[in-house]
Amino acid sequence: MAKRTHVFDPRQSMNRPDFEIFHYQDAKMQEVALHHHDFYEVYYFLGGRVEYLVEGRSYTLLSDDILLINPMELHRPNVAPDEAYERIVLWISREYLNAIAPEADLAHRCFATGRNLYHCAHTQIPVLIRRLAGKASDDAPGSELAARGLLLELMGELLRLTFGGERDTAGREETPLVSEILRYIGAHYAEPLTLDALAARFFVSKSNLSHLFRRSVGTSLYRYVVLKRLQHARQMLAEGMSPGEVFRSCGFHDYANFYRAFRDVYGISPNEAVSL
Repeated sequence: MAKRTHVFDPRQSMNRPDFEIFHYQDAKMQEVALHHHDFYEVYYFLGGRVEYLVEGRSYTLLSDDILLINPMELHRPNVAPDEAYERIVLWISREYLNAIAPEADLAHRCFATGRNLYHCAHTQIPVLIRRLAGKASDDAPGSELAARGLLLELMGELLRLTFGGERDTAGREETPLVSEILRYIGAHYAEPLTLDALAARFFVSKSNLSHLFRRSVGTSLYRYVVLKRLQHARQMLAEGMSPGEVFRSCGFHDYANFYRAFRDVYGISPNEAVSL
């Protein structure tokens, strides 16, 4: 059977309620902005030269590395432009992951461990994820059922991997200062978080903070704060809070700025997010 690959799609929302899987191979990769999404991601690296940033941690990827990324983690790949870039990306909705094996608590035990990177060459994961990508692209009768079975088997292997996997040492934090600031932003996202205020609080010059932050996180401090606030806003909207309550609770000065930022990132209005 010929290898099936997908054309890269920059969307960051799911079209299905359960899971989607993509096998990508790009000769020249367009830049991907720092982003997050409202589902779990299993990223299986096959080839290329990539530094992957996840919440201030930088990972130099090797073939057969796997990244487990939860919905609240901002991330992006830095891809070398002179090498082909190949990976398989699996998206799983929150609801579906919690439903397929509730007793296993997969969301917590696989995606909330404080680790992102594992090496899976000596496991069944490479075989399973390739088979899953093939079945998910197959229209033959029974393929959908087979894909669901493979997904469950894959999650079992990932659960075992998170309890004894290798390669977390490849992740590095650029500076303790940036890590401390990220933790502070996460705990105080609803408060004023300007460059001036944070530079004063952490006893560093604005120019030095701006440079360190962009190098470590992959975007400006201002953009990171906006994205963090929007993460929490989307979660609050999903829990039934009104847009008027949400923008105040997330640190936005006025509704117009909140509306524009939300629509820019998610492609829908806050009111539309409530009804999803």
